[in-house]
Amino acid sequence: MLRIAGICLAMTFSIGAALAQSYPTRPVRIIVPFPPAGAVDILGRVVGQKLSEKWKQSVVIENRPGGGTVLGTDLVAKSPADGYTLLVAVTSHTINATLVEKLPFDSIKDFAPITLAATGLTILVAHPTVPANSVTELIAHAKANPGKLNFGSPGSGTAMHLSGEMFKSAAGINVVHVPYKGTQPVLNAVLAGEISFTFDTGISIPQIRAGKLKAFAVTSAKRTAAAPELPTMAEAGLPGFEAQSWYGFLAPAGTPVVEQLNRDINEALRDPEVRERLVRLALDPQGSTPAEFEQYLKADIVKWGRVVKASGAKAD
Repeated sequence: MLRIAGICLAMTFSIGAALAQSYPTRPVRIIVPFPPAGAVDILGRVVGQKLSEKWKQSVVIENRPGGGTVLGTDLVAKSPADGYTLLVAVTSHTINATLVEKLPFDSIKDFAPITLAATGLTILVAHPTVPANSVTELIAHAKANPGKLNFGSPGSGTAMHLSGEMFKSAAGINVVHVPYKGTQPVLNAVLAGEISFTFDTGISIPQIRAGKLKAFAVTSAKRTAAAPELPTMAEAGLPGFEAQSWYGFLAPAGTPVVEQLNRDINEALRDPEVRERLVRLALDPQGSTPAEFEQYLKADIVKWGRVVKASGAKAD
């Protein structure tokens, strides 16, 4: 029995090795669970183009939006574990783990982490009429006017919504959440003064520089290259505050070519042209090992799970 088991194990390794040596022999598709033209789509396309050049194979981007990224993610979870279907995942992947009831997949067990590709910029911005010029002044104003300030997000349960809920909890303030249908409507609302403030993904930078919005701080643990002049929320008066958005690549669980995918995607992320494109999108290119990315995902699920539970947030 031991000899048979050993032979089976050796065959499994040899099949995996053969796949890795010949991969890819046909087009690879990258599922983007968002519509075309956004930051997630562009990241998938610029990395996909570099992979196509390296592999001498087509890399096809398929946009599968819907269900707060659940539809596209579920497609990948149920695809063959052969390296020919990949996913560009974002922060909603870890948020959905606790936000969505009866999620059709397990956010960790059903996927093979490849690499953390980039982290995103999130800025606390407010309409110029808000009488505050810092995070601490905004908190003081909110405490003096409980329930009178409001903040917007692209929808209930989104990273921008939960960043606001985290802010409410950390600052001990009472402000009202107003959901919209997408990031651009939120930006339009804060520019028009319909809402007091929002946690913006970086599309507001031109309006900030034009003086049409006030920018208080970024939500990442460190200052970002896209807006180095802005302090972090921790530096601005809320120690320990971090609401980092991220972008990464996943494959179906059991995919045998993860190490090659990790090497090749990380190589693409180091390419100067790719880095320049991502920085223009207010993204900070990263790169990690599969194990590092897996630990990052697990920690992110715990962090956002606390926010979901404390806020009572529900998916739209």
